[in-house]
Amino acid sequence: MNKTRPGKPYLTMNCQTSTTHFIFTCFIMQSALMRSADALNCSQPTAVSLLQALRESVFNKTKVRPVINPRTPTKISLGFILFAILDVDEKAQILDTFIWLWFDWNIEGLSWDPVECGTDRITLPRKKLWRPDIVINEFISDNQAPDTYYVYLYNNGKVEDRLPVHVVSSCNLDIYTFPFDIQNCTYTFSSYTHTIRDVQILFSEPAEATFQKSLQYMQTKGEWQLTDIIGRKSANTSYFSMNGLDSWDELVYNIVLKRRPTLYVVNLLIPSYCLITVDLFSFLLPPQNMDRSAFKMTLILGYTVFLLLMNDLLPVTGDTIPLINVFFSMCLALMVASLLETIVVTNILCGSSDYPPLPNWVKVLVLHYLARMVCLGQKIFDQNSAPQKNTNDIISCSPEKERNPIRYHEKGIKTPLNFDEQELKELRMLHEDVLTIRQHVDKHFSSDQNKKEWIHLGEVIDRFLFALYVVFLTVSFFTILIFWLYWYSFDKTA
Repeated sequence: MNKTRPGKPYLTMNCQTSTTHFIFTCFIMQSALMRSADALNCSQPTAVSLLQALRESVFNKTKVRPVINPRTPTKISLGFILFAILDVDEKAQILDTFIWLWFDWNIEGLSWDPVECGTDRITLPRKKLWRPDIVINEFISDNQAPDTYYVYLYNNGKVEDRLPVHVVSSCNLDIYTFPFDIQNCTYTFSSYTHTIRDVQILFSEPAEATFQKSLQYMQTKGEWQLTDIIGRKSANTSYFSMNGLDSWDELVYNIVLKRRPTLYVVNLLIPSYCLITVDLFSFLLPPQNMDRSAFKMTLILGYTVFLLLMNDLLPVTGDTIPLINVFFSMCLALMVASLLETIVVTNILCGSSDYPPLPNWVKVLVLHYLARMVCLGQKIFDQNSAPQKNTNDIISCSPEKERNPIRYHEKGIKTPLNFDEQELKELRMLHEDVLTIRQHVDKHFSSDQNKKEWIHLGEVIDRFLFALYVVFLTVSFFTILIFWLYWYSFDKTA
């Protein structure tokens, strides 16, 4: 009995090991049998025989995902080629493109022998197989592309689905730097129903390869140029998740486009610059000449007609105001301001003699500071041009002297003089005439100085607006040049 007892633990352990090995072997065999359950057997190496085998094992399973274990996610490989850029609607914020889209996925457990069935792939109607419900989240219109009805099914269970898609998608367009704007639109591919636990979307190729292929097959050479395609993978939980736990797998492609600005530079910017430059050189005309005002009015009329004709080329949107619209408005405002300034200066030059003297604050602000800013300086008007009143030469007239000035000597000594009344009357009249002449001379010299100050005021205003024109044209030119250089630098295809 003592010899048999030590053997019982050994037999027990051996039985346990055999049982574990048996269970593991059964599990492997069961898995192998499950995976080979959908292996097709073709009676003949013909397409008809393969189609008959598929009808019995695959076509009746189109309503469920092609997986053995429901917890196994279906992996979808996705890719596309941007074939054409049809339109970019700034007003409606829409990007209109045409793409070639493809999906690849596997039907688990499906396989057949290419030799036995005569082929390694077969084309089938798309409705005969389960297909993922992949959508573009930015899609806002019906797909107007031609319908395709067939997919490829390979002997290892791989399915290839190829189809053209006319994508009309929403895009947040920023046209502030029009016509040198660069737009970044997105295509977000995701399953409409299946969460990330059921369907996982993968890149079929890197985004750089998608970009290079799109450049190779791009057929449109219109207003927009494809600059880059950037891809990233994300998981979104904001669509239909009721509990915040479910998420949808997404592939996000950023389509970077830039506008070709040559059309707008030739038709908008260059004519506008020509008109504003002509208005700038009109400051060389004498302001007192009425031809200058008529010339500026003609320019304003021509510029207004030009803006009306070119209005269809300008983008219209409620989000932002393009910088070029501000430029055109500033050009028109400067033209109107120059016309008003010409009218004011002409009025000053023609009627300054009737104006009252300039206020002191105007003299300080305009004739002193502003004149120095526009390199005119402050003119020193000749105050000695008018005759100076010398107290030694002017008789201070008392009331009594005014009544009888001849009776008094110049030094103020009362000395009666014997004159006839007629002579006294003539002397009084002569004295009044001299005083009147003196007053007219003083008034003439005073008004002449006032006129010179008003004329100088008009010259300062005219020079200031001319300087404002030069500054505006210089700043706008360099701004447009900077935008244009940035536009050229933002090009991966160069």
